[in-house]
Amino acid sequence: MAQETVKANPAEATKKKQWLHPAWITMGVTFLTLFITAGYRSAPTVLILPLHKNFGWSTSTVSLAISINVFLFGMTAPFAAALMERFGIRRVVMTALTTVGTGALLTIFMKHPWQLDVLWGVVVGTGTGSMALVFAATIANRWFVSHKGIVLGALTAATATGQLIFLPGLTALANHISWKAVSITVASGAFIMVPLIAIFLKESPQSINAKPLGAPEDWAEPIVLKKGAGNFAISTLQMGVKKKNFWILVGSFMVCGLSTSGLIGTHFIPAAHDHGLGAGTAASLLALVGVFDVIGTIVSGHLTDKVDPRKLLFFYYFFRGLSLFLLPSILFASIHLTTLVFIVFYGLDWVATVPPTVVLCRRVLNVERGSVVYGWVFAAHQIGGSIAAYGAAVIRNNTGTYSLAFYSAGVLCLLAAMGVLAFKEEVV
Repeated sequence: MAQETVKANPAEATKKKQWLHPAWITMGVTFLTLFITAGYRSAPTVLILPLHKNFGWSTSTVSLAISINVFLFGMTAPFAAALMERFGIRRVVMTALTTVGTGALLTIFMKHPWQLDVLWGVVVGTGTGSMALVFAATIANRWFVSHKGIVLGALTAATATGQLIFLPGLTALANHISWKAVSITVASGAFIMVPLIAIFLKESPQSINAKPLGAPEDWAEPIVLKKGAGNFAISTLQMGVKKKNFWILVGSFMVCGLSTSGLIGTHFIPAAHDHGLGAGTAASLLALVGVFDVIGTIVSGHLTDKVDPRKLLFFYYFFRGLSLFLLPSILFASIHLTTLVFIVFYGLDWVATVPPTVVLCRRVLNVERGSVVYGWVFAAHQIGGSIAAYGAAVIRNNTGTYSLAFYSAGVLCLLAAMGVLAFKEEVV
């Protein structure tokens, strides 16, 4: 009797065996990488007082390195996105981690301020910029068709979570052991992540004979970038500046950076201190912003999958603007209910703008250039933060209060809210 051979359908066999889509594993590795990278981003701030104590360097001297770091963190993003498209995500992230580890480790030998500018400013700034939120956007674009918004929300929240957890620990190391312990810890964390990325981070769904999560049957593999990454980033910018939608996103996200990390992140504690609130208490309130940021960003990602992203951005910027108008009148020498309400709302709204902005970036040109478009838009975010960090200080010095800075930011948020509604819906 002839033996019958039954051939199973490969697609059906894959569905039966695959209880967890590899996209979720890739997301987990990315979350961990961004989570740890957040610690690198917070380290320079921790070093301000210890370096002043050990070397006598002024706050402005150390802040120059931080300013360079922040600027390059943003400006590296579009080129990092292009490099990921050209050479692969794993190569870029592993190189970035090695760069951060090397730069951080070499700081233990520095003797002069210019060395801090080069190492923490240029080297670490460029390295962390290569793992900025464009990393999250690239992963979401490659691996997810469905659930993209909530994935972006979770990956964005990873940065806030990392800063919240690592900042107190790095501060304790600097205060109780040595500022060099901070550098060694950051370097060690970066070097440890390199082999983990090499082993666990898969380049793309097609590299393991899979499709993105939620991809339809007729899904086609996107065209791989063949020309130079730098040219791709520049050509994307040249194409983007001709689009009204690009400028809408650049302008609104610049306001986002200005009104969050640049203004509140930098000046909330001294502003609260001006009203008689202790610096420790103000710092605890700012930490609460980070807690609610995690919740707000994940919820925003979920909503982005279901609601028009333009409407979400209008809501976020409009109510952020109103809250900034109220801030000068709700800061007191003690914590009031109105102050807590502001902290909760601002935390929920902190980077809730990221998921809908990333989605809209894919509609400026095309899907293949979406991550690079977001890289340029993210650069504007960092420029806005830099402007507010310096500009608010100038306003405080000249007027004796931060009120004008808060009111100005509030006006810009309202303008951004109206501006995003002008984004022309063109799904490419």
